[in-house]
Amino acid sequence: MRITEKFNGDWCFRHGFDAGQVNELQDGELVTLPHNAVELPYNYFDETDYQKPFTYQKMLEWRPEFENREVSLLFDAAMADSAVFLNGQEVIAHRDGYTPFRARLTPYLKRGKNLITVKVDGSENPEIPPFGGQVDYLCYAGIYRDVWLSVTSPVSIGNVKIETSGVLQREKSATARVFLANPGDVPLSGKLTGEIRRADGGQVAVASADADSPEVILTFPVLADIDLWDIDNPVLYELSLQLQTSQGKDDLTRRFGFREARFTPGGFFLNGRRLKLRGLNRHQSWPHVGYAMGRRAQEKDAEILKFELACNIVRCSHYPQSTYFLDRCDEIGLLCFEEIPGWQHIGGEAWKREAIGNVRRMIERDWNHPSVVIWGVRINESRDDHGFYVETNRLARELDRTRQTGGVRCITDSELLEDVYTMNDFVLGTEEMPGTNRDRVFLRRRKEVTGLAGAVPYLVTEYNGHMFPTKRFDQEQRQAEHVTRHLQILDAAAGDDEISGSIGWCMFDYNTHRDFGSGDRICYHGVLDMYRIPKFAGYAYASQGDPQNGVVLQPVTFWARGERNIGGVLPLILLTNCDYVDVKFGEWPAKRVYPDRENYPHLPHPPAVLDLRQVGPDEFGDWGRVWRDGVITGYVDGKAVKVLTLPADPLPTTLEVLPDGTEFQAGEKDALRVVVRVLDQCGNLLPFFDEPVSLDLAGPGRIIGPQDITLRGGAAGFWIEAGNDKGELTLTVKSRRFKTRQITFTVG
Repeated sequence: MRITEKFNGDWCFRHGFDAGQVNELQDGELVTLPHNAVELPYNYFDETDYQKPFTYQKMLEWRPEFENREVSLLFDAAMADSAVFLNGQEVIAHRDGYTPFRARLTPYLKRGKNLITVKVDGSENPEIPPFGGQVDYLCYAGIYRDVWLSVTSPVSIGNVKIETSGVLQREKSATARVFLANPGDVPLSGKLTGEIRRADGGQVAVASADADSPEVILTFPVLADIDLWDIDNPVLYELSLQLQTSQGKDDLTRRFGFREARFTPGGFFLNGRRLKLRGLNRHQSWPHVGYAMGRRAQEKDAEILKFELACNIVRCSHYPQSTYFLDRCDEIGLLCFEEIPGWQHIGGEAWKREAIGNVRRMIERDWNHPSVVIWGVRINESRDDHGFYVETNRLARELDRTRQTGGVRCITDSELLEDVYTMNDFVLGTEEMPGTNRDRVFLRRRKEVTGLAGAVPYLVTEYNGHMFPTKRFDQEQRQAEHVTRHLQILDAAAGDDEISGSIGWCMFDYNTHRDFGSGDRICYHGVLDMYRIPKFAGYAYASQGDPQNGVVLQPVTFWARGERNIGGVLPLILLTNCDYVDVKFGEWPAKRVYPDRENYPHLPHPPAVLDLRQVGPDEFGDWGRVWRDGVITGYVDGKAVKVLTLPADPLPTTLEVLPDGTEFQAGEKDALRVVVRVLDQCGNLLPFFDEPVSLDLAGPGRIIGPQDITLRGGAAGFWIEAGNDKGELTLTVKSRRFKTRQITFTVG
């Protein structure tokens, strides 16, 4: 049977690459993958530091199980323009930085020690997508995803595509297209068996077929009592394959789900039920380490989107992202829009061929993920290119007839070659641009954007973002406007049956090239900051979730007399999924505030807004009067479910140190986030507490980034990375104003 094991440890890494030394083990730093070639500061850095070649080397000892078998290395991704050498012989070159590639070692392996050398080049090569123009994100160099050692029989299972049909009928069916790998071109004959199992291991069906050609079809024609994969009930099944040939045995298991996803001119339907899509775009980056985060951090991002931000879809902008992220989306019921690498620029013929190759590699990697409901086969925000996009669509449809294609543009009247017209609509904000006389419009109507007389499936894939960048520590009025803009678009999309939904720009702030952002190499476009700490706008999304899954009650205020222009806190936006809210100011009687359905008639949970319609200036105190405590109470089904107290005299009271967990997996380069916040006497964040905090970690692990950090807007985050050894980690957090905090982690 096959051997598949991680090959991440003990790589020798060095800056630069010398083609004349690929057969020599060179001096360097011992590293574990995933690895970022250059760790960067949080902001204000030179991104050209990593735009150069690097070398990774590792010894592979001959093992008895290699005898008469196929041995290869599978790279989940490396950035970019990679080449793999074995004992000085080039095995494979792979230019794309986001899709996997396999280095077949078999012809060059020898008994004893075998030297693997990998070149990665972080240079922004204009022949490789997304490069050639300006790019509003960073493409961090390194072998930033896992590498796997694979040992199989000479004939093995290379890939499988699982297609389901009749999913809305009582009896369903499934087909598995199994692609056999036979790199040595040996005689092919044998038998393939497939078994569909439930998550609990219970058998659903078995099928078999002769394995005498490169593609073998297994059919499962009558399947009863099948549960559908849905966002609220993401039921997954397993297909286990067993191959027996004269060359030996092989096995492979893949997960899949039964579901039907369709974009129509009347909206998006999942399993025949109309579902309004509400989501955010996501980059795969983190402070300091760029793309080089493992499974835990990838899964956490999916969980934040689903459970903390109440999203039902994520756009993987602007490239295929980690399979760990997609796996978790499958498990928790988060839909995905996945697209090929690129940003506005279309290069020459070699560039286009590479992009077309990206379509194939993306789809063949991810076609069994039930969470993926649409393929993005157009370069983000690019101009029309008829021949190029005819081919990307043709190939996508040839490879996968079960999903529709989309192509994200920001131009109107664009040629529609895809199945779904997907549009970045930044019209909200153009009213502030010089030379335009357009009133404040939240989203344009479909026909205005497409220019088509007929109705077509339509999805908004970006909005806000660069039109209103906002920092978590910005002044209160700007944050209130930031919140309002997100709410207005969410409401507009929810109320327009021609729009399948809206995916906002974006989930969290991200590092970028010098040409973009705020001059410090950060785009502050997220509803979270780079540490995934929410801005007020994050609660605009969270509040759209069902209160049974978590009550949200977040006033958009720092509760101070003089933070806003002129002073006061009115109008006070209360982001909540409660039925109504009581607001009490000092000794004045509480005011009951209901959701603002007048301005937000289509939202599942409009904000409650307290303004001069409910209170007079004297009740909240004019400028010069005494400022009072505020008490805000949220009610669901007539019962008080959450109470917030906002002190008039907030005092630094608590240094909160909150990790996402306390148990690490040894040898996995496992990473956990820790958030540090300063709270007042009532447990609220102190938004202007910006003092330094010192960190110390004892044990087998490290703190990613500096050990002396400054709080921004009263909070900061960092990640702890476990090492290879088991044991305990002790984190010590010191601040001049608070008692020292310690947290113990277990590395097992």
